[in-house]
Amino acid sequence: MTRSNAVTGAVLGAATVTTGLIAGAFYVFSCGVMPGLARSDDRMYVAVMRDINDVIQNPVFFLSFLGALVLTGVSAWQLRATPYRRWVWTAVAAYAMAFLVTVTFNVPLNDELAGTGDPAALRARFEGPWVAWNAARAVLSTVALGCLGRALVGYGRAGTAPGRGRAGQGRGKRADRSGQGPAETAGSVRRGAGENGRSGRAQPGSSGRNRA
Repeated sequence: MTRSNAVTGAVLGAATVTTGLIAGAFYVFSCGVMPGLARSDDRMYVAVMRDINDVIQNPVFFLSFLGALVLTGVSAWQLRATPYRRWVWTAVAAYAMAFLVTVTFNVPLNDELAGTGDPAALRARFEGPWVAWNAARAVLSTVALGCLGRALVGYGRAGTAPGRGRAGQGRGKRADRSGQGPAETAGSVRRGAGENGRSGRAQPGSSGRNRA
């Protein structure tokens, strides 16, 4: 594998990992965090969601959230001439939609929840839409993850040795059929020279017998 292929594979792998991290985060919100908060009272619900929205704005999350989009886009460009480009471009489209859902719907709802007001009213305007849009971005990011995983498997199989091994075996067989080793070639030359010498010595005797 060349250095260029190694870099391409590394970018595709990094895109898959970061997308998986974000898909997992959205999935956990859908399956655990939000159903758990739904059991709390209005004041507790608003307070906890405000804390979550505050602490999640950290370098680790942003590195994954933004990195997944950038790395998937770079990988799509690197693999533009390969059979796996459709998988990666589908992943780009799916994750880009998840990104837009977050920026267009979830973040504004978070900002609205951070404002002042009655906790019951704030929760009523926030909970239903936020949960629905989070489910949508969870599905979209999971689709992106699946497409990247499929592309990664295909790219890994293409870079393995069996195809190259078969080509090497074919070259070896052609070499065996087309020629011999140096020792065998020298032996063939000596045998040919010996046969020619014996043939030359036998010719005078046979001519004499014919004249007799």
